[in-house]
Amino acid sequence: MSDTAVIKALKELLNGGHAHATFEDAVKDVPAGLRGEVPENMPYSIWQLVEHIRITQWDILEFSRNPNHQSPSWPDEYWPKERAPKDAQSWKESIAQINRERKEFIKLLEAPGADLYTPFAHGTGQNLLREAMLIADHTSYHTGEIVVLRRLLGNWG
Repeated sequence: MSDTAVIKALKELLNGGHAHATFEDAVKDVPAGLRGEVPENMPYSIWQLVEHIRITQWDILEFSRNPNHQSPSWPDEYWPKERAPKDAQSWKESIAQINRERKEFIKLLEAPGADLYTPFAHGTGQNLLREAMLIADHTSYHTGEIVVLRRLLGNWG
């Protein structure tokens, strides 16, 4: 498989939608009153999941393009304490950042001479291919959780 084919497959994986709902589908039209609801026996709200996806993807993007990046402290700085966004603008901004930074990561994959396989000079053996798969896997996992929360809250098709 050529690098072009691998990059095409990674872009499809990052953008999602082949075998499951996309992130955009999962967060579309979530009523403001449900964004901070935590269903019984669940540990987090939809907002906390959205923010966790945003923080984690940002960290992976920055790690991939900046050897001096310092990751947040795990797990405290990867999970917001607030159950709900402070306002509708915070909700919109978080989703917009996720979408914007996904596109920025894709630009790393598409950059002339991008090396998918060689480990970064920093880190513990990570490479661009691994980080792309990590973003896709992580986002997909938590997108599924958003769908489950919406079902539990009576707000999914």
